[in-house]
Amino acid sequence: MYQYNLHQHITSLCEKHKLDTGGKDRLFFTRLIANAAAIASLYNSIYGNHPKGKDGFDHLIETLINTHLGRSNALQERDHRKETAGNWFLSNRIAGMSLYVDRFCGKLSNLPEKFAYLKNLGVNFLHLMPVFESPDGESDGGYAVSDFRKVDERFGTLEDLQDVQQQMLEQDMYLMIDIVLNHTSHHHEWAKKAKEGVAEFQDYYYMYNDRTLPDQFDATMPEIFPESSPGSFSYVKECGKWVMTVFHNYQWDLNYTNPAVFNAMLGNIFFYANLGVDILRIDAPAFIWKQLGTTCQNLPEAHTLLQLIRQCVQVSAPGMALLGEAIVAPKEIMKYFGTGLYTGKECDVAYNATQMALQWDALATGDTRVMLAAQQDLLQKPFGCTWLTYTRCHDDIGLGYEDASIAAAGFHAYEHRKYLKEYYSSSYTGSPARGALFSVNPKTQDARISGSLASLCGLESAMESEDAAAIDTAVNRILLMQAQSFFLGGIPMLFYGDEAGYTNDYSYLADTGKSYDNRWMHRPVIDWKKNLRTKEAGSIEARIFSATKRLLQIRSGLPVVSDKKNISWLTAHNIHVAAFLRADAQSRLYCLFNYSSKTAYLTWYAFKEHGIIPTKLLDHWSGKKISVGPDHEYLVIAPYGFYLLEVVG
Repeated sequence: MYQYNLHQHITSLCEKHKLDTGGKDRLFFTRLIANAAAIASLYNSIYGNHPKGKDGFDHLIETLINTHLGRSNALQERDHRKETAGNWFLSNRIAGMSLYVDRFCGKLSNLPEKFAYLKNLGVNFLHLMPVFESPDGESDGGYAVSDFRKVDERFGTLEDLQDVQQQMLEQDMYLMIDIVLNHTSHHHEWAKKAKEGVAEFQDYYYMYNDRTLPDQFDATMPEIFPESSPGSFSYVKECGKWVMTVFHNYQWDLNYTNPAVFNAMLGNIFFYANLGVDILRIDAPAFIWKQLGTTCQNLPEAHTLLQLIRQCVQVSAPGMALLGEAIVAPKEIMKYFGTGLYTGKECDVAYNATQMALQWDALATGDTRVMLAAQQDLLQKPFGCTWLTYTRCHDDIGLGYEDASIAAAGFHAYEHRKYLKEYYSSSYTGSPARGALFSVNPKTQDARISGSLASLCGLESAMESEDAAAIDTAVNRILLMQAQSFFLGGIPMLFYGDEAGYTNDYSYLADTGKSYDNRWMHRPVIDWKKNLRTKEAGSIEARIFSATKRLLQIRSGLPVVSDKKNISWLTAHNIHVAAFLRADAQSRLYCLFNYSSKTAYLTWYAFKEHGIIPTKLLDHWSGKKISVGPDHEYLVIAPYGFYLLEVVG
């Protein structure tokens, strides 16, 4: 909605900065005016009654202007190309890898020499795990940031990161990095000043003189790390106050009721935007707003702040997409894409953590009914947004999908999760998985699962026993998991090492800064001699690498796999088989995955329930053509096998 006074005020701020609103700055000015009413409305709903709210709004607008003025011509041209393409991140031709720079290649300066390896695999999008300054021993894997604008010397320099981005830009690769919005390290400049008693910076955090309010917060806030960091507050002896520390005692939660905090962090967001980041991963957005009497997670104000950030980014860095790292139940995940007037206008991308966990569920049980029961919620994702799909990442595997989905499959929720935890933590007799339970809550017995893709699929145990048949099975399980993740819809994200079959790395146990956190078992140090074996025909590394590469090649050649909200799940004619159809005006692709250790049989009728009845199918995985048979006959799917069947007749 056009607002005359707002328009005039913004125009005056633009004139102050000498913008050429009719010439070279015209597109920026047009975006700013077009989004101004939404920005003002969202901002005022949070800060309109704050004593410093008006000055804060002017600060926000000036941040947008200065970001635009500091954005390079190359990035502005890339913005234009992306806007012309429209929702560029939906493409089937983007495939990613998430990695720790130091554990992958040592330093940022070494990363470009690995681009040939990555591009040979089919990866053109990199998520660099946190590279900004974080105290050794109190880093939480880099998520306790002490300086948002200084690259940690362990990885190199800011200039090294800029050089990596420039080389990626030249090779048409995409970059994702993290912004940790919820908290800072207690070594951050703001926290240091707060410890010194500076009231302005104590207001950047939730700090209290006694336990009265902390106790009230703790009464309704769940513990995130009950084993290592019970409670949500820590005592700060330097200033004699209690500070909110939802994650670890060295991570201080920022107070977003203060507009100065929002503007300071918005400045950091745009610092990353002007480094050339293509997707900004917002870490733990569910936690950024706190309110007494609640869980302090997924609150409406958190969504308002994210919507405000999205509107601001659309103005000054329209080529940068936002990913919300909200690992929550499906109904809550959907809210991070936006609701109401802002449906599809909050986060552009979200982790499909539910689907990831559901695939591990199916692999352990051989039963896909829980997975199928959860799809109705997942299909509510708005058009124009997308998932980041994955089987493993740096984090643990949670089992947070709905009890109702488990019950719909005929299982008891508590017993079902108990079985899964035992299966993947090596305590269930006969399980080939090698993993461990992470963050066990002694009160509720809730826990998550750590372990690498290969080890959880049975490769570690198979190699220990030198069982060739078990190795074959483990490799098939790995490829089954990756194949469904790649073709489901979204940006496929490999975790480094998975492409070469890395099993659990137990070296973390000898490091006092990591030994308390078993997630480090699936964060390997890459041995590039081992990775050379990806070129040795017949080696385990080569089998997994070449098959992963081929899956990505098939995906990049099928535009129907672009995330056009074009997925229909097939009826569960066989409970061991997860099957869906990807369709557009040009092609139809049936994707089928057998989660059983035995051969599965699927009636041909399953292919005849979605409009056009096919007669011939091309399996892109085997290269074979298959004739569709009568309803009383079956498609035969090998144990842990899959088909990628395009209709050709």
